[in-house]
Amino acid sequence: MNILTQRLVAALPLALVAACGSSPPSTASDGNAMVYASSARPPSSIASCLRSRLPRAHESHSGNATELTVGSRSNASYFVTLTPNGNGSVIRVTHGASSSNDPPEEELRFYVARCTT
Repeated sequence: MNILTQRLVAALPLALVAACGSSPPSTASDGNAMVYASSARPPSSIASCLRSRLPRAHESHSGNATELTVGSRSNASYFVTLTPNGNGSVIRVTHGASSSNDPPEEELRFYVARCTT
């Protein structure tokens, strides 16, 4: 399978989740979101799933939101925010200030899609 086909196959579950997700709020801070979707799963379940698949994922809490940094704690590659809503969770993923892609973006998107469905 060539690289383009692999990427499309990896992105398919996320596209399905994103299609079912709510639209992001129109605030400047959400304009940088790589992924913005909703899931029927609770934040704790999604966080546990992501931590099991991403060895460099670190969990913290801010109010009612669960936050995961992926990569180095001091220079994260990605930030995942899981906020509970009435029907499960809202998932927001942004790229960190780090220029690192550890893990590659396609892999992160695949795991997010897998853990939110």
